[in-house]
Formats: sequence, C-alpha cells, structure tokens
Amino acid sequence: MNRTPIVLALVAAVATLVAIPAIARAADYHHVHITASAPSEGVRWYEQHMDCEPVADRSDAADCAGVELVFVVQPAIGSTQGTGVNHIGFSYPDLTAKMAELEAVGVRGSGVRLQRFPDGSTLRDVPGLFKLGFVFDPWGTRIEMVEDPERLGFHHIHLSATDPAATLAWYQDVFGGETASLKGRLDGLLFDDVWVLVSEAESIPATTQGRAIDHIGFSVPDLDAAAAEMRRKGIVFQTEPEVPEGGRTSAKRAFIVGPDNVRLAVVETGWAGVVTARAEVVATDLEPYTVPRTPWGEPDLQGVWTGNSAHSIPLERPVAAAEVDALTPEEAEARRERGTLGSIWGYEREWRDTTLGYVKTAPSTQVAMVVDPPDGRIPPLTAAAAQARAEAAGRGRGGSRTPYPNEGPEDLPNFVRCITRGLPGMMMPGIYNNGLQIVQGPGHVAVQKEMIHETRVIPTEPRPALGPNLTSWLGTAQGRWDGDTLVVETTNFNGRAPYRGSGENLTLVERFTRLGPTTLEYQFTIDDPTVWTRPWTGMFRFDKDDDQYELVEYACHEGNYGMTNILSGSRAIEQQAVEQGR
Repeated sequence: MNRTPIVLALVAAVATLVAIPAIARAADYHHVHITASAPSEGVRWYEQHMDCEPVADRSDAADCAGVELVFVVQPAIGSTQGTGVNHIGFSYPDLTAKMAELEAVGVRGSGVRLQRFPDGSTLRDVPGLFKLGFVFDPWGTRIEMVEDPERLGFHHIHLSATDPAATLAWYQDVFGGETASLKGRLDGLLFDDVWVLVSEAESIPATTQGRAIDHIGFSVPDLDAAAAEMRRKGIVFQTEPEVPEGGRTSAKRAFIVGPDNVRLAVVETGWAGVVTARAEVVATDLEPYTVPRTPWGEPDLQGVWTGNSAHSIPLERPVAAAEVDALTPEEAEARRERGTLGSIWGYEREWRDTTLGYVKTAPSTQVAMVVDPPDGRIPPLTAAAAQARAEAAGRGRGGSRTPYPNEGPEDLPNFVRCITRGLPGMMMPGIYNNGLQIVQGPGHVAVQKEMIHETRVIPTEPRPALGPNLTSWLGTAQGRWDGDTLVVETTNFNGRAPYRGSGENLTLVERFTRLGPTTLEYQFTIDDPTVWTRPWTGMFRFDKDDDQYELVEYACHEGNYGMTNILSGSRAIEQQAVEQGR
C-alpha cells in the first residue's frame, strides 16, 4: 500500500503553521510535555538520573540542557512506544558507567526500568554511530541513552512516521531547523544543538495525546501573526491561540496535530507553563454529621469504600516532621507518588489504582497513622521482643522462616502464598485493591477487603466466650455499638499471621466511625504486652465510592508464575552451589 497520500493529507492539514520564512526562522524547539502523577517527583527523577536542573520558581519543570521537560498531572493510557513520539534521547560521555549506575538503582523506589536487547544486554555499540541503550522513566517515557561526546545532555527527540523524509521536510517547513546527518548515518534536523530524528513506522502511529509524552512544543515570537498565516493556508487548530486558564504569563498557546498524530504546542516567547488545578484535598475537619440508620436502627456503614487517599501515609511520624500538623497538597502528592513507585516495581501507570488523577480523591495530608502516643511513634519493644527481632533478622531475609533459597512454598510469606495479610495488615491501604465493602444485617456486620478477598463476619450482639484454644488466622472478633461507632475487639489469633512481631498474644480493638456522607474513620489499637511496653493506636480514613468502584475478583495464583519462578530460582541457586563445590 502506498502511504504517501495519507502523509500528504496530514501535511496539507497542518503544514502551514509558520511557513513564511521570517516566522519559520524564528521558531525554536521549546519543551516536552510529560504526563507524570506528581510534577515535583518528575523534576526530582530527571534531576537525579538525567542530570537536569529544576526550573526556578516552578515545581513542574526541569531544564535539560536548554530543553524544558514539563510534568503535568492528567490521566494517561500508556507509554510513548507506538505513538508518533517514540522516545527522547540523552547523551553521556561514558554510557557504560551511566547504564551501570541506572541498573544499580533498579525499578523499585526511583523507578528506573531498563530495556534489554534480545541477548540480555542493556547496551549496544552501533559501528559508526555510538553506544546506545534504552530506559523508561516511571511514567512510561522511553529514553534512548547514547554516548555522543559532541552533544551531551538532552540530545534528540525521535519521531515515528510512515514517511520519514516527508515528515522531516514538514518540520523544517513549519519550524525551520538545519538539515543535517547525525554521524553520517541518520538524517535529521538540528534546532541549535537538539536533534529531531524520524524512524519509519509500518503503520500510522497512535496519537501522542494522553500518552506518556502528550506533546512537544515549539515557540514563536508572535502567535497571532503565525495564526493569521495558518488560517490563510487552511490549517485547522486543535486548540485556538489563547492565554490558557492558569497560564503563568500572558503568552499564548495553540495546539495543532503534526504528521503521524504528533500533538504539537505552539507557544509564544515568554511561555512559562500552566498552573494545573488539583483534586479536592481530603478534609481533616468535617462538619457535624447525623449518621443514617439501617431499617433495624443501627448506624449504617454500608457501601463500597476505598483506602486510596490514605495510601503512602507512613505508620510512624517521620522524625523530620515532628512539628508538622499536616502536609501541603504538593507534599502529599509527592509522597503518594513515591509510595506508588516504591510499591509497584516497574509496572505502567494503568496498573496503579492510586495514581494521581485516576481517582476522585486527592491524597491525604495526614502526617502519620499513629495518633497515640502523641509523638506518632510506636512505643519501644520489650527486652524479650527486641532480642527475638534481632535473632530473626540474623536468620534470613524478608521474614521467611528459612534463609534463601526457599525449600518450598511454606518458606514464603503468607502474602506471597495468597493466604492472608493478617490483622490489622489487611485493612492497610496499598498500591492497588484498596476496596472495602461493608454489608450489615441485624446482629452482624460483614467486612470484605479486596486484597486477597478476605471477609470478616463480625457479630454485634453478645455471644458465649470461646475457649483460648480455639484460634484462627484472623482471630475471634466481637463487635458492639458505642453510639455511632462500631467497636470490634479481636483475640484468639493463631500467631501464624503476626503483625510486626505480635501474634497469639495480640488484642486488637478497631473503631469504625462514619464522619460524613463519604468519610469513614478507621482506628486500630494494638495491645500486646509481650511485644510493646504500652498499647498504641493508629488511624486513617476510607472514602465512599459506590459509583466508580467495585470489588473485583482477587485471582492471586491464576496465571501467576511467581511461585513457580521463585522455587525454580531456588533450585537453580542450589545447583549452582553444587557445581561450584559449595
């Protein structure tokens, strides 16, 4: 199939942006718009790993060798691959050392994910060109790392197009740029010292809009003058030239679509981005509320709730926040994003239930879960518990009962085996599956947690006490109503799902209180005199979300190769030890 007519149609629609030479010569490569869940974390990541610098007086932009990376919170549907902007590129004088540095960071925490070549390597030396490799930032932006001492820092933007030659001609006609050949191997355009390169795509790429790189930007000195010329040539604007709501300056911006679905922003000189609105902050001070009643007269706690807004609240108050009453919305966003990246390993954003912009509620500004003791710190361990914890730390990793490698599934934690997260662990917010469904009937409350799909049926009327020898994974729960609060006391744990070292001696008291139409406060008090020198209490809140959220099946092992791979890895390590004579 001859794709040239399609390309020409695209060019005809948008190619006259600044076709007159005076404006074309004035156009300049300006910015890359990256969809990130927390702008400040995007800046921090590129500062730490790509040697960029924060832009003064802004928390949403990084200066990468004269090119701005602008990070904006908005829903996204995947990485740059498959779109009209395949990747961006950075150059380093010693790429072998740089890739080793990034590989050492790993995908957890900072979220540096390396793309390996078919032979498993992360680097490839292309004769006559340079060494190169690929990584992904935590938000799905593909980054080519190259070793080109002639042009260090932000190096290029690499487009995908059905007709690369026509695409380069279009960009030069519209924005100027110098025709050049990179190392005599790749034809492209130079804008000062930034390359625009194009690879051939087998089919028309997907739109960049809504992907990890939403658009790229070029600047002109007078957008109105350019717009007049565009209209005379028949160009259609995706967004007309205007000063957008929240614009930091009076500079205007317009959007067009370039060849092969690349979204392009054209901005006036002086453009400094847009201040984006945030989701409504989770309230800490609520108005008086009359809790609705069930038909049989009990406080109605029923519905689907989520702990998404509480994700990333630390259990204990950080030492550095000893005098902090609450985080700012910006600080809460950054903390949420660090928690998301630290919990999900290298998954794309569509796997992250707590990604900013995906849920209705903003992250909680609560400093810590522990509310008693007042300092927000868990009380000291007893001497015996401290000694036991030290001995356990010396025996192996991660709480497993035997050192790695594991002999069988029994050596792995309950969570990995999809048995239980225990109490109160099952109530804690995580990276995903934070749904909580409460159903009530006369004399009973059923609480189902989405993660591992555990359901607790809690009696709210007195019943005969059970003997101390009848124990279970989640203990024996007895509920009662204290005004509008459901109080649940749980004992008789079997000790096989301990919480921070507390097992069969734990007494857990939970308090569920509806504070508003969409707010459920959850308090938990831990009392185990064999582990801690005094009881302590934590608190966080759930948000009601019957309209958007529903609990999905937690199919933990179906199609999951984790257990098989963990144990096969253990056998491989054992075989390696035998071969090495250990």
